[in-house]
Amino acid sequence: MPSAPLTSSEENYLKALYALTEWESDPVTTGNIAAQLGVAPASATSMVSKLAGKNLLIHPRYGAIEFTDAGRLAALSVVRRHRLIETFLLKELGYGWDEVHEEAERLEHTVSTRFIDALAERLGNPAADPHGDPIPGPDGTVLMPPAIRLDRFLYPVSEDARRTSTTSSSRTVTSAPSATPGVISSQVIVSRISDEDPAWLRRCTELGISPGALITVPHADLSAIDETMLWVLPHSPAHEQAAGNDSGVKASGSTGA
Repeated sequence: MPSAPLTSSEENYLKALYALTEWESDPVTTGNIAAQLGVAPASATSMVSKLAGKNLLIHPRYGAIEFTDAGRLAALSVVRRHRLIETFLLKELGYGWDEVHEEAERLEHTVSTRFIDALAERLGNPAADPHGDPIPGPDGTVLMPPAIRLDRFLYPVSEDARRTSTTSSSRTVTSAPSATPGVISSQVIVSRISDEDPAWLRRCTELGISPGALITVPHADLSAIDETMLWVLPHSPAHEQAAGNDSGVKASGSTGA
């Protein structure tokens, strides 16, 4: 007998766990998920237990929450819908990249797999959404770029030190020095920008920062918190020359556009 379709709430919990683990390796607790979704810890605990009962999550007592294979595929299906809808809204309907996230949140639970596959074909099967997040394939395949969070690029620390760093909300934030003595200026390619705050995305627009943009770091207009919301790739002039005009790299000044 086929399993019942997941509810919107169940899909949101699976997507929240994926969001917390996509770019980070820290163990995830019910408290992290509650903070991510803005719900009470007791509500998160209840839903995690429910999803574990459906064989979608693994949650040992006092242990970290993990996906089962079925749970990961279910999460990736929601993420695929969300990111393709975001891309469609931006490219076809004229939405701003600071507007597409909330709209996609409302639409992702209402569309069919057939619709999403047709949407992907219409868009040319894009590899990433407007914020640089990879779009999973229909089989759950995800091609993750080897990007690193900007603060960790600028101020490398050991894994042990990172795990004892300050925790803010549902994310781990390593505090950067108040000044940057000894940090060598370098150029990086922006790979991904957190889409959790529309105001942050509008500020990135003002600074000329977007996926594919070439920026100089440390960046005079980016705070320590801002640096935790950007993922970058090291830039090699030789690589850019080899890639030619198809590289997709867009130059951006170190003090904004």
